[in-house]
Amino acid sequence: MFARIYHNGLAILAEIGLVVLIAWVGFTWPLLFAGLTILVSLTFGLYLELARVNFELPFYFYETGRTRRAVAQLVAAGEACLKALVAGLAALLTFSGTDQARLWTIAILFAVIIFAGAGVLRRLSISFGAVPARWGYFRLAAPLGVLFSLTLTFLPAVSFSSLGYEIFNLPERPSLEKASELLFILKQKFDEIVISILSLFLNGDLARIAGAFLSVNVLTGFVLALYAVVVSEIGRVIEGGDHQQPKSAQRKAQPPVLAPAERVPPRLN
Repeated sequence: MFARIYHNGLAILAEIGLVVLIAWVGFTWPLLFAGLTILVSLTFGLYLELARVNFELPFYFYETGRTRRAVAQLVAAGEACLKALVAGLAALLTFSGTDQARLWTIAILFAVIIFAGAGVLRRLSISFGAVPARWGYFRLAAPLGVLFSLTLTFLPAVSFSSLGYEIFNLPERPSLEKASELLFILKQKFDEIVISILSLFLNGDLARIAGAFLSVNVLTGFVLALYAVVVSEIGRVIEGGDHQQPKSAQRKAQPPVLAPAERVPPRLN
Protein backbone atom coordinates (compact mmCIF):
# COMPACT_ATOMS: atom_id res chain seq x y z
CA MET A 1 0.00 0.00 0.00
CA PHE A 2 2.77 2.42 0.94
CA ALA A 3 4.68 1.55 -2.25
CA ARG A 4 1.57 2.27 -4.31
CA ILE A 5 1.09 5.68 -2.71
CA TYR A 6 4.79 6.42 -3.16
CA HIS A 7 4.74 5.59 -6.88
CA ASN A 8 1.53 7.59 -7.44
CA GLY A 9 3.01 10.63 -5.72
CA LEU A 10 6.26 10.26 -7.63
CA ALA A 11 4.34 10.02 -10.92
CA ILE A 12 2.35 13.19 -10.16
CA LEU A 13 5.50 15.10 -9.25
CA ALA A 14 7.19 13.88 -12.44
CA GLU A 15 4.20 14.96 -14.53
CA ILE A 16 4.21 18.44 -12.95
CA GLY A 17 7.93 18.74 -13.61
CA LEU A 18 7.49 17.63 -17.21
CA VAL A 19 4.72 20.11 -18.03
CA VAL A 20 6.76 22.94 -16.49
CA LEU A 21 9.79 21.86 -18.54
CA ILE A 22 7.76 21.67 -21.75
CA ALA A 23 6.28 25.15 -21.24
CA TRP A 24 9.68 26.56 -20.30
CA VAL A 25 11.35 25.17 -23.43
CA GLY A 26 8.56 26.61 -25.59
CA PHE A 27 8.82 30.00 -23.92
CA THR A 28 12.64 30.13 -24.03
CA TRP A 29 13.48 28.44 -27.35
CA PRO A 30 10.49 28.50 -29.75
CA LEU A 31 12.47 27.10 -32.69
CA LEU A 32 13.82 24.21 -30.63
CA PHE A 33 10.34 23.58 -29.28
CA ALA A 34 8.93 23.48 -32.81
CA GLY A 35 11.56 20.96 -33.90
CA LEU A 36 10.93 18.86 -30.80
CA THR A 37 7.19 18.94 -31.50
CA ILE A 38 7.76 17.69 -35.05
CA LEU A 39 9.91 14.85 -33.74
CA VAL A 40 7.36 13.85 -31.07
CA SER A 41 4.52 13.99 -33.58
CA LEU A 42 6.41 11.84 -36.09
CA THR A 43 7.34 9.31 -33.42
CA PHE A 44 3.78 8.81 -32.27
CA GLY A 45 2.15 9.52 -35.62
CA LEU A 46 3.99 7.00 -37.79
CA TYR A 47 3.43 4.22 -35.27
CA LEU A 48 -0.21 5.01 -34.49
CA GLU A 49 -1.32 5.94 -38.01
CA LEU A 50 0.17 2.75 -39.50
CA ALA A 51 -1.31 0.61 -36.72
CA ARG A 52 -4.70 2.21 -37.22
CA VAL A 53 -4.79 1.85 -41.00
CA ASN A 54 -3.79 -1.82 -40.76
CA PHE A 55 -6.71 -2.38 -38.42
CA GLU A 56 -9.09 -0.43 -40.69
CA LEU A 57 -8.17 -2.05 -44.01
CA PRO A 58 -11.49 -3.97 -44.32
CA PHE A 59 -13.29 -0.65 -43.83
CA TYR A 60 -11.59 0.93 -46.84
CA PHE A 61 -11.31 -2.06 -49.20
CA TYR A 62 -13.68 -4.90 -50.02
CA GLU A 63 -10.64 -7.09 -50.63
CA THR A 64 -7.24 -6.63 -49.00
CA GLY A 65 -3.86 -7.51 -50.40
CA ARG A 66 -0.27 -6.38 -50.44
CA THR A 67 -0.82 -3.58 -52.93
CA ARG A 68 -3.85 -2.15 -51.13
CA ARG A 69 -2.09 -2.47 -47.78
CA ALA A 70 0.98 -0.66 -49.14
CA VAL A 71 -1.16 2.16 -50.57
CA ALA A 72 -3.03 2.59 -47.28
CA GLN A 73 0.21 2.57 -45.30
CA LEU A 74 1.73 5.18 -47.62
CA VAL A 75 -1.27 7.45 -47.17
CA ALA A 76 -1.15 6.97 -43.41
CA ALA A 77 2.56 7.80 -43.29
CA GLY A 78 1.97 10.90 -45.38
CA GLU A 79 -0.81 11.99 -43.05
CA ALA A 80 1.47 11.52 -40.05
CA CYS A 81 4.17 13.65 -41.68
CA LEU A 82 1.68 16.38 -42.57
CA LYS A 83 0.30 16.44 -39.03
CA ALA A 84 3.86 16.72 -37.70
CA LEU A 85 4.60 19.74 -39.89
CA VAL A 86 1.35 21.45 -38.91
CA ALA A 87 2.05 20.71 -35.23
CA GLY A 88 5.54 22.20 -35.53
CA LEU A 89 4.19 25.34 -37.18
CA ALA A 90 1.45 25.70 -34.55
CA ALA A 91 4.02 25.26 -31.76
CA LEU A 92 6.29 27.89 -33.31
CA LEU A 93 3.52 30.45 -33.73
CA THR A 94 2.23 29.79 -30.21
CA PHE A 95 5.48 30.77 -28.51
CA SER A 96 6.89 33.31 -30.98
CA GLY A 97 6.35 37.03 -30.55
CA THR A 98 7.62 40.21 -28.94
CA ASP A 99 5.10 40.60 -26.10
CA GLN A 100 6.85 38.76 -23.28
CA ALA A 101 3.95 39.20 -20.84
CA ARG A 102 1.55 37.54 -23.29
CA LEU A 103 4.00 34.72 -24.02
CA TRP A 104 4.46 34.11 -20.30
CA THR A 105 0.69 33.89 -19.84
CA ILE A 106 0.42 31.48 -22.77
CA ALA A 107 3.21 29.32 -21.30
CA ILE A 108 1.30 29.03 -18.02
CA LEU A 109 -1.94 28.15 -19.81
CA PHE A 110 -0.05 25.66 -21.96
CA ALA A 111 1.34 23.85 -18.92
CA VAL A 112 -2.00 23.78 -17.09
CA ILE A 113 -3.89 22.38 -20.09
CA ILE A 114 -1.24 19.72 -20.76
CA PHE A 115 -1.47 18.60 -17.14
CA ALA A 116 -5.26 18.51 -17.38
CA GLY A 117 -5.06 16.47 -20.58
CA ALA A 118 -2.67 14.00 -18.97
CA GLY A 119 -5.10 13.69 -16.05
CA VAL A 120 -7.95 12.92 -18.45
CA LEU A 121 -5.87 10.20 -20.10
CA ARG A 122 -5.02 8.77 -16.68
CA ARG A 123 -8.71 8.63 -15.72
CA LEU A 124 -9.69 7.03 -19.03
CA SER A 125 -6.95 4.44 -18.56
CA ILE A 126 -7.99 3.60 -15.00
CA SER A 127 -11.77 3.62 -15.48
CA PHE A 128 -12.21 2.33 -19.03
CA GLY A 129 -8.93 0.64 -19.96
CA ALA A 130 -8.26 3.22 -22.69
CA VAL A 131 -4.80 3.25 -24.28
CA PRO A 132 -3.52 6.78 -23.52
CA ALA A 133 -1.33 7.15 -26.61
CA ARG A 134 -4.10 6.16 -29.03
CA TRP A 135 -6.85 8.10 -27.30
CA GLY A 136 -4.68 11.19 -26.84
CA TYR A 137 -3.34 11.30 -30.39
CA PHE A 138 -6.67 10.73 -32.15
CA ARG A 139 -9.31 12.07 -29.75
CA LEU A 140 -7.89 14.65 -27.34
CA ALA A 141 -6.75 17.39 -29.73
CA ALA A 142 -10.17 18.96 -30.31
CA PRO A 143 -11.28 19.40 -26.67
CA LEU A 144 -7.87 20.67 -25.57
CA GLY A 145 -7.77 23.04 -28.54
CA VAL A 146 -11.19 24.47 -27.69
CA LEU A 147 -10.14 24.90 -24.05
CA PHE A 148 -6.95 26.70 -25.10
CA SER A 149 -8.84 28.87 -27.57
CA LEU A 150 -11.46 29.75 -24.95
CA THR A 151 -8.84 30.91 -22.45
CA LEU A 152 -7.19 33.12 -25.09
CA THR A 153 -10.47 34.97 -25.72
CA PHE A 154 -10.05 36.57 -22.29
CA LEU A 155 -6.82 38.28 -23.35
CA PRO A 156 -7.45 41.93 -24.31
CA ALA A 157 -7.43 42.63 -28.04
CA VAL A 158 -5.65 45.62 -29.53
CA SER A 159 -7.54 48.46 -31.18
CA PHE A 160 -7.75 48.92 -34.95
CA SER A 161 -5.45 51.92 -34.73
CA SER A 162 -2.79 49.86 -32.94
CA LEU A 163 -3.25 47.08 -35.49
CA GLY A 164 -2.76 49.54 -38.35
CA TYR A 165 0.35 50.93 -36.66
CA GLU A 166 1.82 47.43 -36.37
CA ILE A 167 1.12 46.69 -40.04
CA PHE A 168 2.51 49.94 -41.45
CA ASN A 169 5.63 49.78 -39.29
CA LEU A 170 6.42 46.20 -40.18
CA PRO A 171 9.83 45.93 -41.89
CA GLU A 172 10.08 44.61 -45.42
CA ARG A 173 11.77 41.49 -44.05
CA PRO A 174 10.42 41.11 -40.53
CA SER A 175 11.97 38.83 -37.97
CA LEU A 176 10.19 35.69 -36.85
CA GLU A 177 9.20 37.36 -33.58
CA LYS A 178 7.68 40.44 -35.24
CA ALA A 179 5.86 38.39 -37.88
CA SER A 180 4.48 36.01 -35.26
CA GLU A 181 3.37 38.91 -33.07
CA LEU A 182 1.49 40.47 -35.98
CA LEU A 183 -0.12 37.12 -36.82
CA PHE A 184 -1.28 36.73 -33.22
CA ILE A 185 -2.73 40.25 -33.18
CA LEU A 186 -4.57 39.56 -36.45
CA LYS A 187 -5.93 36.24 -35.10
CA GLN A 188 -7.01 37.89 -31.89
CA LYS A 189 -8.74 40.72 -33.72
CA PHE A 190 -10.47 38.30 -36.07
CA ASP A 191 -11.69 36.25 -33.10
CA GLU A 192 -13.01 39.43 -31.48
CA ILE A 193 -14.95 40.30 -34.64
CA VAL A 194 -16.41 36.78 -34.81
CA ILE A 195 -17.51 36.98 -31.16
CA SER A 196 -19.08 40.40 -31.82
CA ILE A 197 -21.08 38.97 -34.72
CA LEU A 198 -22.15 35.94 -32.69
CA SER A 199 -23.23 38.19 -29.82
CA LEU A 200 -25.99 39.52 -32.09
CA PHE A 201 -27.65 36.11 -31.86
CA LEU A 202 -26.31 34.75 -28.55
CA ASN A 203 -25.65 36.16 -25.12
CA GLY A 204 -22.10 37.19 -24.18
CA ASP A 205 -20.86 33.93 -22.63
CA LEU A 206 -22.37 31.70 -25.32
CA ALA A 207 -20.94 33.93 -28.04
CA ARG A 208 -17.48 33.67 -26.48
CA ILE A 209 -17.73 29.86 -26.28
CA ALA A 210 -18.98 29.59 -29.87
CA GLY A 211 -16.19 31.89 -31.02
CA ALA A 212 -13.62 29.65 -29.35
CA PHE A 213 -14.82 26.74 -31.50
CA LEU A 214 -14.31 28.81 -34.67
CA SER A 215 -10.86 30.16 -33.78
CA VAL A 216 -7.70 28.96 -35.50
CA ASN A 217 -6.20 28.64 -32.02
CA VAL A 218 -7.98 25.27 -31.86
CA LEU A 219 -5.15 23.90 -34.03
CA THR A 220 -2.83 24.22 -31.03
CA GLY A 221 -4.90 21.47 -29.40
CA PHE A 222 -2.98 18.85 -31.36
CA VAL A 223 0.29 20.09 -29.87
CA LEU A 224 -1.25 20.04 -26.40
CA ALA A 225 -2.56 16.50 -26.96
CA LEU A 226 0.88 15.28 -28.08
CA TYR A 227 2.57 16.48 -24.93
CA ALA A 228 -0.31 15.25 -22.78
CA VAL A 229 0.37 11.79 -24.23
CA VAL A 230 4.09 12.12 -23.47
CA VAL A 231 3.42 13.17 -19.87
CA SER A 232 0.79 10.46 -19.39
CA GLU A 233 2.98 7.69 -20.77
CA ILE A 234 5.95 8.68 -18.61
CA GLY A 235 3.64 8.77 -15.58
CA ARG A 236 2.40 5.26 -16.40
CA VAL A 237 5.98 3.99 -16.61
CA ILE A 238 6.78 5.45 -13.18
CA GLU A 239 3.63 3.93 -11.70
CA GLY A 240 4.39 0.57 -13.26
CA GLY A 241 1.64 0.70 -15.90
CA ASP A 242 -0.66 -1.54 -13.86
CA HIS A 243 -3.58 0.91 -14.05
CA GLN A 244 -3.98 0.58 -17.78
CA GLN A 245 -6.80 -1.97 -17.37
CA PRO A 246 -10.02 -1.38 -15.46
CA LYS A 247 -10.77 -3.56 -12.47
CA SER A 248 -13.44 -5.49 -14.37
CA ALA A 249 -10.91 -6.45 -17.04
CA GLN A 250 -8.39 -7.44 -14.40
CA ARG A 251 -10.98 -9.69 -12.74
CA LYS A 252 -11.77 -11.32 -16.07
CA ALA A 253 -8.10 -12.01 -16.64
CA GLN A 254 -7.82 -14.00 -13.41
CA PRO A 255 -8.37 -17.77 -13.68
CA PRO A 256 -11.66 -18.93 -12.14
CA VAL A 257 -11.56 -20.63 -8.77
CA LEU A 258 -13.58 -23.84 -8.72
CA ALA A 259 -15.84 -24.67 -5.84
CA PRO A 260 -15.02 -27.87 -3.89
CA ALA A 261 -17.82 -29.76 -5.65
CA GLU A 262 -16.52 -28.70 -9.08
CA ARG A 263 -12.96 -29.82 -8.55
CA VAL A 264 -11.99 -32.84 -10.56
CA PRO A 265 -10.82 -35.72 -8.33
CA PRO A 266 -7.37 -37.13 -9.04
CA ARG A 267 -7.16 -40.16 -11.28
CA LEU A 268 -6.36 -43.44 -9.65
CA ASN A 269 -3.86 -45.63 -11.42
